[in-house]
Amino acid sequence: MTPASLPFFVYGTLRPGEVNHDLFLRGRVRSEEPGRLAGALLYDGPGYPYAVEEAGGTIAGELLTPRADAYAELLAALDELEEYTPGDPRNLYERVAREVIRAADGTPVRAWVYVAAPPVAARLRARGKLIESGDWLLR
Repeated sequence: MTPASLPFFVYGTLRPGEVNHDLFLRGRVRSEEPGRLAGALLYDGPGYPYAVEEAGGTIAGELLTPRADAYAELLAALDELEEYTPGDPRNLYERVAREVIRAADGTPVRAWVYVAAPPVAARLRARGKLIESGDWLLR
């Protein structure tokens, strides 16, 4: 699988039942299944969460496989939603490829994940509100 065609791991407002799920994903996704991202902690943001890469943590979310014909459009829409521009030092999030564990069978899947950019992650580690469960839906 080329990096350009990786599935996405979502853990906040893009999860089923959350505010951005239908707005961004309806008609663009072939499958959704529960997954877990190891090596990250979840922090509360202003109405949305941040994943902060940190050994020992685990975040619950969904592994999304976009429809092939909607991939480029979805990638652009999610980059815009997360205000992510490759290489921009002002990014709040960085889009990175990480191993996500499929909940159904425990297999690892490489997926795009939006994680807190380094300056944001440093602020959150220093004085952020940790979501101890690692699950935005249980906050």
